[in-house]
Amino acid sequence: MFDGQGLAHPRRLGIASHLGVLLDLPAIGCAKTCLIGRYSEPGLKRGSFSYLRDRGRIIGAALRTRDRVAPVFVSVGHQVSLKDSLQIVLGCCAGFRLPETTRCVDRLARAAAGMTADGRVK
Repeated sequence: MFDGQGLAHPRRLGIASHLGVLLDLPAIGCAKTCLIGRYSEPGLKRGSFSYLRDRGRIIGAALRTRDRVAPVFVSVGHQVSLKDSLQIVLGCCAGFRLPETTRCVDRLARAAAGMTADGRVK
């Protein structure tokens, strides 16, 4: 799972697709913001989603990972369906908006850079 896009990229080859193909491994893009496409706001409950579309094609989904919080944007990277991607991302969100994989990496990167959790320098 990558903190970025898969198909939901202007060139249809975001970081998740690019590295998934290079590594020949299943890959999912799960981004904090929408890079391209249009979507309807998903329902307010955890697990609600709406398709992300560009030029009439489904390129991902806006997924609500917690009740009443902003959605994340899930897109296929490589060797995995959108349906499975949504289930995997939702399963990796343990009470927080972002998947645990992203939260852990963000925390480690901030610590290595000498920053606090809110982005200030220690």
